[in-house]
Amino acid sequence: MKKLFSSKNKFETSFNPEIHYAVIRSSICTGEKTAGFRDKKTGAFSEVMLIRSQKDLEKFKEMYNIEKIKTEY
Repeated sequence: MKKLFSSKNKFETSFNPEIHYAVIRSSICTGEKTAGFRDKKTGAFSEVMLIRSQKDLEKFKEMYNIEKIKTEY
């Protein structure tokens, strides 16, 4: 049986800067932040990871070689 939350279960979302841009979605009510990519054409959001600390944000940037991230509320 495969564990659902094992560290070996890593699914990376493909990121193409010509099609997507990096976004941090931040909840106004709870302050919860989620990193992901928004499609420039359709506006669809693909969630990648939950951001709990600055370390998580740096990891996300490093994983996808991103320098600038837009924050949406």
